[in-house]
Amino acid sequence: MKTLEDQLSAAGLVVVGCCQRLSQHDGDLMQTSPLLQDMTPEEADILGQAMLLVRAAPGQVLIKEGESGDWMLLILSGTVDVSKKIPRLAPAAANTPTQAPADPVPADGDAAELPAPPTSSRVAVLQRGAAVGEMSMLDNEPRYASCTAIEAVDAGVLGRRAIALLIRDHPSVGAKLLVKITQLMAQRLRNTGNQLVKLLHPQTPEQDH
Repeated sequence: MKTLEDQLSAAGLVVVGCCQRLSQHDGDLMQTSPLLQDMTPEEADILGQAMLLVRAAPGQVLIKEGESGDWMLLILSGTVDVSKKIPRLAPAAANTPTQAPADPVPADGDAAELPAPPTSSRVAVLQRGAAVGEMSMLDNEPRYASCTAIEAVDAGVLGRRAIALLIRDHPSVGAKLLVKITQLMAQRLRNTGNQLVKLLHPQTPEQDH
């Protein structure tokens, strides 16, 4: 089994150590990061010691949609673009459903029409203090979206094994962290539901007033 460092190196991310003292990080990270808001400075530092610090150059992919990964990111500096592949709809068929295709098999020498490649749609832009990647870390399912550095990014990487060790060695920190991750996932689910409602029931200009 690959170590977390091996996974990050394979993804092209530069590991420069551990995060150490999150409580003393430049700026207001303790107040702006949902993961840290209810932690004491001492608890935040314990969490930081469990994280690896990685750096990404502008344009570098931190998380790739469809790949597996048992870790999440806490953005310490920089901004990150979150994008999702959207399949393109095939053009409407010329024949009606009751009509059989005139020539279902391509003639010799004719190339079969390939589906159009999916487009990429921006889902969000994440700033300092935001966390991402928690779902795949917990359920080991493929990544839902891609995350790409818009500018140079420093991020803390928290692996599934590190969380297990936090729960064992520092139960209060582990418990607070799990509560925050659960709240984060619930908020994402709520936002997705709201977006779905808007897509299914768009408002007319008259309804907006």
